[in-house]
Parts: sequence; structure tokens; C-alpha cells
Amino acid sequence: MAEQPVKFQEIATRDEKRIGVASLNAPKSLNALSLEMIELLGDRLARWADDPEVAVVWLEGAGDKAFCAGGDVVGLYRAIVGESNDDTTDDYPTRYFAAEYRLDYTIHTYPKPLIIWGDGIVMGGGLGLMAGGAHRVATETTRIAMPEITIGLYPDIGASWFLNRMPTGVGAYLALTGAQLNARDAIDVGLADRLIPHEYREDVIKALANASFDLPEVTVRRILHDYEERSRAPQGQVLAHLDAIQSLVDASSAAEAVKRILGDSRADAWLAANRQRLAAGCPITAHLAWRMLERHKRGSLAQAFRDELNLSVQCCRQGDLAEGVRALLIDKDKTPRWTHADTASVPERDIEAFFAPLWSSQSHPLRDL
Repeated sequence: MAEQPVKFQEIATRDEKRIGVASLNAPKSLNALSLEMIELLGDRLARWADDPEVAVVWLEGAGDKAFCAGGDVVGLYRAIVGESNDDTTDDYPTRYFAAEYRLDYTIHTYPKPLIIWGDGIVMGGGLGLMAGGAHRVATETTRIAMPEITIGLYPDIGASWFLNRMPTGVGAYLALTGAQLNARDAIDVGLADRLIPHEYREDVIKALANASFDLPEVTVRRILHDYEERSRAPQGQVLAHLDAIQSLVDASSAAEAVKRILGDSRADAWLAANRQRLAAGCPITAHLAWRMLERHKRGSLAQAFRDELNLSVQCCRQGDLAEGVRALLIDKDKTPRWTHADTASVPERDIEAFFAPLWSSQSHPLRDL
């Protein structure tokens, strides 16, 4: 019998409350987030939220390599090209993204202390799960990125909202380049709250089990504080390059920002890797990422998720997503044939087409957020 893609456990505490533990359980795919995993996790989080005996929730990924490496873009690819066995292939992108964003919003607004153990790789859809947690723990192995530029999507999962809440320019730079962040960076830009070494996981859970939860938030904060060791974090990259980042994206358009980044000649390994990723990335993605950040500078998280659902489904109906996934994950030739030669070549009408509304405000699948 196949194992459940999400494992659930409840651990009794000293005062006879319980800790709800959810483990993404697909280590061979680095816990990539399938629709089934999303639905299982969403249902269980709702049950734990309503259970007065559950004091705190812990979310982690199985294995030693990843919390969650992203969403099920292979499943989306199969639906786009008609290779899915799903009888509702045409609607799969809507069902997938709506369920994913609803889960992410649930995490952002969860009524109980929710600890995200963000160990190892945290990318794309994995960051969607981590970003909204009340207590986001990075370890010395944490590696975060929004690498959608490589597949022709754009930073979604609420990134249109939370990238805008980073130091000026940083969100735009991360969106355009898919730059990788370590634990120090995650804390510096607001994607993690604490650095707790990987080997302390069992100790932290035991400490929670041995605690009383008359004041759950106070108890969780105290325990996590006791195990934090920021001295174990690797050297950060973002703040060390903040002046450069801000200068490079101090632009009035995506095309101008891309030109500046690609024209930068600083002899720095991190900046060079980011340039290379952008140079090989999807020209349409750069425009979509830039436009979404502009659209959600001041809006609510719920508005961002509704707008992202429309755009993500449109990306499955037009553009380069299928080609990007094919090149990276299906044929693995890493030579995508993008629709446009470069960012400057993308006509405005092509970008506007992605923002055509698919639903009215009354019929939008996420209208109740």
C-alpha cells in the first residue's frame, strides 16, 4: 500500500493538550506539492483549527533534503499538453491553483501558533507554505528561491504581496533573477523568523511536548527562542549587495531593469549566477513579475491571491509555461524555446492578454477570501 502523501500525527503535551504534526511525505520529489497533498493538508488544518485540544501545529517535510521544492508543475504541464489522465484536464490548473492559494491564505490567517520547519530546499510552492507561518524556522541548510523565471511562470503563492514588503528593490530583484537565499538572507528579508540548527528538531518537539499551553503563543515563542543559534547561519548575500540590488532595479519598466542587471559587470559569484539565470530565463516572466509587483504594492493579501489565480490560469492557456517545464523537467535538455527573443521584444499587447479576467468578482473561485 502506498504511503499517504502527507503524514499526520498528534503528540500529547504535559497539560493534556496536543501538538498537530503534518509532514509532507514525498521525499523522492523533494516534497513537491501535489493537489492531493494540498487538499489533505487543508482539511487537516481546518480540523485542528476547530479542535480546542490542539494547542499548536507543526509543518515539515519528510527526508533531509527539502521542506518543499515547489508546486506540481509537471502535473500542470501534462494538463496543458493533454497528457493527463484526469477527466477534467481543462479545469485542472484552476482547481490546483485555487486549492494551493486557499491553503496558503489559511496558513497566513491561521488562528493557532503554526510552526514551519523550513529545513533544506524551500522553493516556489514550498515558500507559499512557509511565508505565512506564524513561526517560520530556517536551519543552516535552508535554501530559498522563487525560480519561476526558469520555467515561464512568475512568483505567485502570495509573492506579489510579500515581495513588496521586503527592503526596497529586493523583491523585484528576487522575482526577476530567481536568486537563491540562505537562512541569513531569509531572516534579513522577512521570510524566516528564526535560525535553529537542523539537529535540534527532535529537541524542539520534545520541549513543546513537555510544555504547558495556557498561553500558546508565549510558550512557543519561549521554546523557539531557547533553541535559536543565529551564529550558525551562513553569510548572507542580500544585505551585503543591497546597494547594488537597489541600483539595478531602480527602473521604470521590466525591460529597463533586465537590461541593467544583464549589463552589470561586477565580479561577484552570487550576482553573476543571478545574471545567468535571468539571461536564460523567460522574457514574458520578467514582465509578469514586474507588473504583479506594481499591481500589489498597496493591496491586501486576499486581492493578491485572487489576481494571481487569474494570471496563473492564463499562464497555462498562453505563454511559455509548458515549454519551460518541458525543457527543465520533462526532456531536461535545458534549452527552452521561448516565444520572444528577449524582454525588450515582448509587445505590450502580449502582456495585457495575460491579465484579461477569467471570472467576474461574483464568480471568482477565491471571492470568499
